[in-house]
Amino acid sequence: MTEPGLVLVTGVGGGIGGVGSKVVALLRQHGQLVRAMVHHDGDSADALRALGVDVVVGDLTRPADVATALDSVQRMFFSMSLAPSYLEATTTAATVARAVGELDALVAISQMTVSQMDALSMSESHHQRMHWLSEQVLNWSGLPVVHIRPTLFLDNPLFTTVAARSIADSGTIRLPFGTGRTSPIVVDDIARVVATVLTEPGPYIGRALELTGRRSQDMNGVADEYARALGRPVSYVDIPPEAWAKQVLAAANLGPYVDEHLATVARLHRENRYDRMTTTVEEITGQPAESVEEFVTRHLDLFAG
Repeated sequence: MTEPGLVLVTGVGGGIGGVGSKVVALLRQHGQLVRAMVHHDGDSADALRALGVDVVVGDLTRPADVATALDSVQRMFFSMSLAPSYLEATTTAATVARAVGELDALVAISQMTVSQMDALSMSESHHQRMHWLSEQVLNWSGLPVVHIRPTLFLDNPLFTTVAARSIADSGTIRLPFGTGRTSPIVVDDIARVVATVLTEPGPYIGRALELTGRRSQDMNGVADEYARALGRPVSYVDIPPEAWAKQVLAAANLGPYVDEHLATVARLHRENRYDRMTTTVEEITGQPAESVEEFVTRHLDLFAG
């Protein structure tokens, strides 16, 4: 196995998901040289430095910042939180990498929804559309790209803070998913795939890797897994999408851009667009994706109240 030189990881320490910070930790555990690009200096940047990470502060939409971050870098993991500037950041990273970089692999986070989209698709969220367009830009760039397409994160508020609140209040998970099936994946599994690919990217260059959790099931099945982990009854309540957006999503205070994305994710679930199942996590890392029950068991403190 060939050890990479300096690996640049962007999107570290910000927003929903936190894939970048976990990738950094995994790479450092194996003694690999890592540079992290952060948007703001502070405690999280200091924590990275304590791990032996070279930290650069910058903005992914600013070419000079990206060029500084790419100096002497062999491989890059492009990740960024949900933001309206996502496509601009991807385009900036690609153009600068072509102009001044010497990458032998650029691994980019995307979304499973992209697998079902084309040039005319407009029923998805704005952010999902930005992911589709970003993949096109990276493909056109001619860079050695690997697309990572995870399905819905099990770590996101729908299954963590929002679910914890309704479980505490009524022993229910209240979502407008109808009878749609889902296979949410934990961030740890995504990070393991990314770190593995960054370490030995050759077999994956030019591919899109679709990642799901261990099984695809309706929300009654998901609720059963919560119940087993928590040792108490948990049931699924299907509520009208409009009522859910007003009563549950608005109360989470995630901001209008994220709200629009999650409301669309809920609608697509109701249309059964998330009934996807792959074994890619196990094929690449040798370890199966974590189940919902295992995830909740690891985070019992989150659901204690």
